[in-house]
Amino acid sequence: MDAAFSQIPSSSENLGPHGLPGAPLLSVDNCGCFYGFKIQSITMKVAITGASGFIGRRLADALAAHGCTVNVLSRTLQPRLGAGMEVMTGDLTSPECPLDQFVYDCEVVFHCAGEIRNTAAMRLLHVHGTQRLLQAVLKEAARRGCKIHWVQLSSVGAYGPPQGKANAERIVTEDTPLLPVGEYEVTKVLSDELVIRSSASHLLSYSIVRPSIVMGAGMPNKSLRALGEMVRKGLFFYIGRPGAIAPYVHVDDVAAVLRLCGTDPRGKGKVFNVSNDCRLEEMIGGMASALGVRRPRLRLPEAMVRTVARAAAGVVSIPLTPERINALVARTRYPHDKLEQELGFIPRVSVPDAMGEVWAT
Repeated sequence: MDAAFSQIPSSSENLGPHGLPGAPLLSVDNCGCFYGFKIQSITMKVAITGASGFIGRRLADALAAHGCTVNVLSRTLQPRLGAGMEVMTGDLTSPECPLDQFVYDCEVVFHCAGEIRNTAAMRLLHVHGTQRLLQAVLKEAARRGCKIHWVQLSSVGAYGPPQGKANAERIVTEDTPLLPVGEYEVTKVLSDELVIRSSASHLLSYSIVRPSIVMGAGMPNKSLRALGEMVRKGLFFYIGRPGAIAPYVHVDDVAAVLRLCGTDPRGKGKVFNVSNDCRLEEMIGGMASALGVRRPRLRLPEAMVRTVARAAAGVVSIPLTPERINALVARTRYPHDKLEQELGFIPRVSVPDAMGEVWAT
C-alpha cells in the first residue's frame, strides 16, 4: 500500500494490488490522469476536510509523510498540523469558505469533516457543507478537464440498529439496506447520496468508507472511557448470554483504508465497511488488563436488568439507559470481507490489545 505513495507508475507499467506492477494495463484519460491520479507525478496533491479531527489528523499526517502535498481546511487560525501541509482557514458551512482555492489542482479530496456533538449543526455540515464542496470539486474538475476522486468518510450508522430485538444475531454488509436513525446518521446518508449522484457528471469518481466505532489514543467518544471506569471500580457486569459483539476499529486502520481508497483504482465507485469486531468479553478483558484490575465475572439476566433500569428511571440516576443496555447485548457484526477481497486489506490493530491507548492520553 505504501508503495502507491512513493511511486506512481507510468502508463507503460502494469499495475497490481495497491498500484504495484503486475496487473493488466488500465486506461488513462486524455489529461494524463489515471483514475484521477497524475501518472507523471511522483506525489499527489490532495485536499482534506476535518484534518484537525481524530481520524482526519491521522490521515493527513500519513499522506504528508508519504510525500503528498496536502491542503487542509480548518476553522481555527493556527491548527497544530504536521509539516508538508498547507492550511486554509474556512468553515465548510459558510458560503464565504474559500473552497475553490482549497481544491485547486487537487487530484483527490478526502471528506472527513463531521459533527458528532451539536445536533443542530449536523445538517449544515454533512448536507449543505458537502454540497458546497462538491460544487467546488466539480468546477475544478471541469477547469482541469480531468476527473477528481472523492473519498468519503461515512459511518456504519447508515444501516441503523437491529429492527427486532437488540440481541438478535445480525450481519451487516455493504448491501444491507440503509435505515439510519438519528440526525447524525440520517445526514451522513444524505451526504453519501449527494456524492454518489454527483459521480453521474463524469467529473468525479468516489469511494465511501463506513467505519464502526473508531477507537484509539485521543478518541473523542467518551463512552469507552466511561465503560473503563466501571471496570476499574469493579462495578461492571455482563448482561445476558455470552457472545455480545463489540463493533470497534482502530483509528490507524480507518486512516489506512481511506489512504488505500485514495490510491487504488479498484476502490472506485464502491462502498466499504471497516470494523474489527471482537467479543465483548475480549474487549473488556483487554480493558481490565490495561487498567491493571481483575477481569469482571458477574453476569446478570437481560430481562432483570431491563426491569430494574425501567423502575429506577426518573427516581435515581443510573448509567443503564435502554440504549446502553442495547449496546451491551448487541450481536451485530460488520464483516470486512469486501475490503479483503477487493482491496486486499485486513484490519491490523487488535481492539482488545489497543485498549491501553484510550487511557494513555
